[in-house]
Amino acid sequence: MGSLGTFLRYPDDIYPLLKMKRAMEKAEKQIPPEPHWAFCYSMLHKVSRSFSLVIQQLGTQLRNAVCVFYLVLRALDTVEDDTSIPTDEKLPILIAFHRHIYDIDWHYSCGTKEYKVLMDQFHYVSAAFVELEKGYQEAIEEITKRMGAGMAKFICQEVETVDDYDEYCHYVAGLVGLGLSKLFLASGSEVLTPDWEHISNSMGLFLQKTNIIRDYLEDINEIPKSRMFWPRKIWGKYAAKLEDLKYEKNSNSSVQCLNEMVSNALTHIEDCLKFMASLRDPSIFRFCAIPQIMAIGTLALCYNNVQVFRGVVKLRRGLTAKVIDRTKTMADVYGAFYDFSCMLKTKVDKKDPNASKTLKQLEDVQQLCRDNGVLHKRKSYVNDKGQSNNLYIVMLMILLAIVFAYLRANGVVSDDEQ
Repeated sequence: MGSLGTFLRYPDDIYPLLKMKRAMEKAEKQIPPEPHWAFCYSMLHKVSRSFSLVIQQLGTQLRNAVCVFYLVLRALDTVEDDTSIPTDEKLPILIAFHRHIYDIDWHYSCGTKEYKVLMDQFHYVSAAFVELEKGYQEAIEEITKRMGAGMAKFICQEVETVDDYDEYCHYVAGLVGLGLSKLFLASGSEVLTPDWEHISNSMGLFLQKTNIIRDYLEDINEIPKSRMFWPRKIWGKYAAKLEDLKYEKNSNSSVQCLNEMVSNALTHIEDCLKFMASLRDPSIFRFCAIPQIMAIGTLALCYNNVQVFRGVVKLRRGLTAKVIDRTKTMADVYGAFYDFSCMLKTKVDKKDPNASKTLKQLEDVQQLCRDNGVLHKRKSYVNDKGQSNNLYIVMLMILLAIVFAYLRANGVVSDDEQ
């Protein structure tokens, strides 16, 4: 769950972490008994534990639809990501994927680890899909068709311009935002605003661009062939080849390129805040808001951080637990975006080529949060480091947790008593 050193530094992480762990255990126990639904929810937990937890916010019918939607697109993404599949074999699968989801006998072996299991046993996902209400099916089919076609296009086309970058992100993530909005509408829980397509698209682009930035090293080191999603229009200013950014001798230019990529992602924040503010259903709001807060937090960590080119940069688990625990209202979202934009702002080097643009973007975000949020009387995500007077409380909680775990393991305390 976390190291002792981390707990001592961030004692406020402990309670949210324990709550998140308990929620995950509860979610695992609520897996449906039917084999196809059991597979879907078990697989969801394996491919994305945080998403499998957030999805529990939703009502049963909508939750089932979102679960299937997520796994269908994960499977489609697995085909796209598998660089060992020959292009002439991959393209027809991507283009026809929206038809395969109706075929309860279809499967295709590719991917690795849990994704290979997903593909080998995809018939379970199809079996769940055909049980969904027609409105959900139509939304999932439409988005899968459009996404498959878009992925096929970029198998044969590199991301050259910023417009290409936006278009690629639209196909692989903006369409997810549109699809979720359609599912929310089909559930009867939400209505669509006049600009719903644009702001739904921005929700997806913000998340996808964050992932593309964070996953640079993993993508560039992909075997047998690198996956390259950063637009040449940006990285070409800083390197002759995209893979050159990972070499230590190029650290200065690599970080400047990274900072421009982050600045590009920040352009979507206003639309994302507008989308979240338009939501009426509390469970749907939390489902949408938590990943967005985690994205701005991740960008704050990545900005000006050469570690992006050396290893993995991600939010500590305790901070993720806090986001899940604290995010209940739009005021919480404004507070979180304000906090992380402040954190990011402190990292801006005035000598960076894009410093003035980035600072202006962050000041606009902060002003938007001040104008719409309640920023006082709340816990900050940035200034919440552990203090020395909390040490004894932390040690006591750890001791109690150890004793409790021992008692439960030996049957002295049952789950029903908790």
